[in-house]
Amino acid sequence: MTAPVFVVDRLDRVGPEFVLDGPEGRHAVSVKRLRPGEDVVLTDGRGRWAEGVVKAAEGKDRLVVMDLESVHEEPLPAPRITVVQALPKGDRGELAVETMTEVGVDAIVPWQASRCITQWKGERGQKALGKWRSTAREAGKQSRRVRFPEVADAATTKQVGTLLAKAEFAAVLHSDFEHGSAALATAELPADGEIVLVVGPEGGVSPEELALFAQAGARPYVLGPTVLRTSTAGTAAAALLLGRTGRWS
Repeated sequence: MTAPVFVVDRLDRVGPEFVLDGPEGRHAVSVKRLRPGEDVVLTDGRGRWAEGVVKAAEGKDRLVVMDLESVHEEPLPAPRITVVQALPKGDRGELAVETMTEVGVDAIVPWQASRCITQWKGERGQKALGKWRSTAREAGKQSRRVRFPEVADAATTKQVGTLLAKAEFAAVLHSDFEHGSAALATAELPADGEIVLVVGPEGGVSPEELALFAQAGARPYVLGPTVLRTSTAGTAAAALLLGRTGRWS
């Protein structure tokens, strides 16, 4: 799918012809500068999409799309990949969400690990979560996805443990061979169900957190001989898993 992607609230309200307006219409007309005859894709971001052709660009924020004859639905991915991402400093959280969305992660869970410097509390936490969700939406459009990743509410360590216990495969990225870390590249992966991957903060996953996750069935794994930052480790690991599970084949 190479045509630019634009988001609509509901595809069941789209007829043979549709007017894309508001922020999405402005982006199509004033930023993308789409012209009659060009292909576009409309999606609800939840797997449903329709392909059409630009009929007209009106003003600065109205795109008329025609030939929207049928709505398609992308199958649910298997296995589903969820990344539990410890909160990085500054805007590195948005960087992590952006690149994980681009490679194809299905769900992202912000995690308030004990060694996180960043704290999501009150209004500041809601604002940060909103940025993560907005980033996932924009990165989903940019990477031509029609099923955007879900960005959950921030989770506690106990809640992460519950998530790991339900997974078919649960892993914690932890570069310490003294704790029995195995290579993620050689792990036996399921063909279906859910894979949950935990990415710790810059200071690492604490021994107490490792113990709780081990009780939930999660093993420690390493990617390779180098140490990645928390904002890039999830993307690298997800790419490896997507390749090994056949979702990139």
